[in-house]
Amino acid sequence: MRIPVIAGNWKMYKTIAEAVDFIEKIKPVAAKADHCEVVVAPPFTALAAAAHAAKGSKVAVAAQDLHSDKEGAHTGDVSPVMLRDAGCTHVIIGHSERRHDHAETDEQVNRKLKAALAAGLTPIVCVGEMLEERESGRTEEVLRTQFEGGFAGLTPSDFSRIMIAYEPVWAIGTGRTATPEMAAESHRVLRELARKKFGEKEASAVRILYGGSVKPENVGGLMAQEEIDGALVGGASLKVDSFTALVNYPRA
Repeated sequence: MRIPVIAGNWKMYKTIAEAVDFIEKIKPVAAKADHCEVVVAPPFTALAAAAHAAKGSKVAVAAQDLHSDKEGAHTGDVSPVMLRDAGCTHVIIGHSERRHDHAETDEQVNRKLKAALAAGLTPIVCVGEMLEERESGRTEEVLRTQFEGGFAGLTPSDFSRIMIAYEPVWAIGTGRTATPEMAAESHRVLRELARKKFGEKEASAVRILYGGSVKPENVGGLMAQEEIDGALVGGASLKVDSFTALVNYPRA
């Protein structure tokens, strides 16, 4: 059985004090959430303090990116070892804002993914199409390209340690959301790609989250889809009340 995950990506928001305050307020919510796992991804500056605040609780802390090298002359970058040292257990890789703002390629995603696994981190690997790609009927092609490039060289054992986040780029921060059926169809495509590359066992077990303007108002419909195993949430994860509502999404 796949345990759902509700993950909040805070992007470039929250000071250290704000991050710690949020963690303290969400810990009791996570403690009661036996139906899902709870993950938050603060900015780099707040990671250590957030991880310290979350220690011993059911709130896991993720970084929003990492460098693929253990160390080196990479000004402004943070290594997997540093993330573990700060207390992270998870890391987001290949978010569309990294792909487009920083021209990150599938090959770079692949290197970062392997580095994260080597460091014992749980990667949340993002894939998804742009609006023009969906409108031209290329969604499946784009997902296949990102999947094959991003997960190249992994063993089934490696693949069993990751999560995937399907994020249609046209729905991120725009207020537009893929319908539950549209999202579920893309999740089925990804699971079939996993089945062909890594086998039935791994494909059935991998958790595929949906991201793209997820809000308390629409999370129930999304989570009702069998193929959707959780959500990677941006804006709605920044406030305790809305994130609490997401964690406590409607269940049958």
